[in-house]
Amino acid sequence: MGEHLIKMPDVGEGIAEAELVEWHVKVGDLVREDAVLAAVMTDKATVEIPSPVDGEVLWLGAEIGDVVAIGSPLIRLKVEGEESTSSETIQHEKVAEPPARTGEIEAQADGAVKVPDAIVERQAKSTPPLPTEKPQAPAARMHRAPVTRAEGEKPIASPAIRLRAREAGVDLRQVPGSGPAGRITHEDLDAFFTHGRQIAKAPGLSQNTSVEHIKVVGLRRKIAENMAIAKAHIPHITYVEEVDVTALEDLRAALNANRRADRPKLTLLPFLMRAMVKAIAEQPHLNSIYDDDAGVVHQHGGVHIGIATQTGAGLMVPVVRHAEARDLWECAAELNRLAEAAKSGLATREELSGSTITITSLGAMGGIVTTPVINYPEVAIVGVNKMMVRPVWDGSTFIPRKMMNISSSFDHRIIDGWDAAVFVQRIKTLLETPAMIFVEA
Repeated sequence: MGEHLIKMPDVGEGIAEAELVEWHVKVGDLVREDAVLAAVMTDKATVEIPSPVDGEVLWLGAEIGDVVAIGSPLIRLKVEGEESTSSETIQHEKVAEPPARTGEIEAQADGAVKVPDAIVERQAKSTPPLPTEKPQAPAARMHRAPVTRAEGEKPIASPAIRLRAREAGVDLRQVPGSGPAGRITHEDLDAFFTHGRQIAKAPGLSQNTSVEHIKVVGLRRKIAENMAIAKAHIPHITYVEEVDVTALEDLRAALNANRRADRPKLTLLPFLMRAMVKAIAEQPHLNSIYDDDAGVVHQHGGVHIGIATQTGAGLMVPVVRHAEARDLWECAAELNRLAEAAKSGLATREELSGSTITITSLGAMGGIVTTPVINYPEVAIVGVNKMMVRPVWDGSTFIPRKMMNISSSFDHRIIDGWDAAVFVQRIKTLLETPAMIFVEA
């Protein structure tokens, strides 16, 4: 029998450490070879760590949320057989029992063991006396002084008492407990029913003083770090403009009604992506990554549009690469594929990195105006607000039009306010006259 030590493996790409985001096992579990032991996160990609051997979990070397260096001890398993003798295996050594000293213990002729008086006396001296408790009368136990419970402290009670209290509509936080450590007994509950019925029923409006401590780990920690870096490093300028998308919505409905069976249903985003490609062709410096440490702007020719996507695990940004080389239907198909991969947790590291400009949209929840945070180290982000029908004056009367605001933020170190306005106004023109999106220059 031996012990097998599993260290944090090298997850590639020069990563020096990874964050532990999930344990799939606990101490005492039996695991098979290739069974998943844990999941770690690097950047926004999650990597599962399998077991190289069969064994029993003896020790876990980190807690959820800990950042573990590559090569650090991660988990220890008890393994069978001699094959466990490796550089990462510790063999148990059997410790021999010390021989009994001659004359201390003797076997008598009748088979009984005679223990010398000296040993008995030595053991008596080394064994602490058992505590004695003065018997307490039942009446005294029932009239023990109640323990005052600190505000927000959870009451201690057995399941049976909790059931009685729940059925009677009693808030156990109001019941003083006379048991050990303030535990509530049946006698305490009976006394409360008798003398405290005026506060026994939990009121419809009551104070909730509970505090839940939630550790920020995994993707949520990455999001927090990226947002903090973006706001700390980038002086944002946000520009908001309203867009009349009535004609665009009519075109979108017509295209969806007549689309081929192998084509995806169009949303507004593929139109916006194509409009951004045309606008970027006229202002290529908006499709950039700014390395503020080196003082260098990396202006990209390829338009790699990140799409901020809400998933069960948090906000992810899958990337539609080379949007400049995709038509409307191809943008829609790739957008749908990446969104599904992100939401199902199957998106790869490559699919979640490398964007040069980002779109953020909350759909119907988009509100009237937002102030998008730039996806660092990009220099621009385009935000889509919700669409609504508004009365618009056409010169002689008010007519209903489908209106939508675009809220876009820019890195003011690189993008001047004038350039930001020109960019947004160009997108506005293309969306309000959607035929121009399909006209090649």
